[in-house]
Amino acid sequence: MSEQQEAVDGLPTQEHHEGGFRPIHELGRDSSRGGPHYGEFIEQVRGLMDRVRLAAPSDELALDVIATLKELNDKLDEAVVDEWAAPAWHRTDLPARGNITLPPFEVESAGKDGVQARITFRTFHLGGNSAAHGGHIALGFDDLLGMTAALYTKSVTRTAFLHIDYRAITPLNTELQLRGWVERQEGRKVFVRATLHDGERLCAEAHGLFLLLQPGQQ
Repeated sequence: MSEQQEAVDGLPTQEHHEGGFRPIHELGRDSSRGGPHYGEFIEQVRGLMDRVRLAAPSDELALDVIATLKELNDKLDEAVVDEWAAPAWHRTDLPARGNITLPPFEVESAGKDGVQARITFRTFHLGGNSAAHGGHIALGFDDLLGMTAALYTKSVTRTAFLHIDYRAITPLNTELQLRGWVERQEGRKVFVRATLHDGERLCAEAHGLFLLLQPGQQ
């Protein structure tokens, strides 16, 4: 088991069933889902996203790539499963648990005291002037704080609100430090905070509220 798997062991995940969701097992125990090449598969897709973000193809190249992408999409149609069977979220051996929609991060430590991770905003996450887009930063915070709340409560939670303060430029293609922790819990309400640092420089900080789901809630 990798260090990242060990870090998030005990984090609840969900199974869809009539009436809502329920925790069914601990992440890090299904790292074979998607097979041994899934990590490289995701990395190649991320590389494509980075290139497309700054691509200005000629008409000839655009048509050639479109044909290739159509062929790839047709091939991938055969592999599409529903969200409950997909490897994403379960592959704790991979950055961002194998979820292509998230900025890639790797968990260093995680538990009731909080979550510490390394995160990199890639070229795809460009907002302007070589800085990460604020929306992608918020996405990174939201996922980390969801993990933080779930580990603290051992329950499934939903984001009620998330407030971000952008303190400095967040650079691209640089490994940054992301930390989240629970300030307090009041019944179903879990109040959380997080910081994003580039070395000693604070790039952004967040505070939010997550709610424990009741039976039948989604």
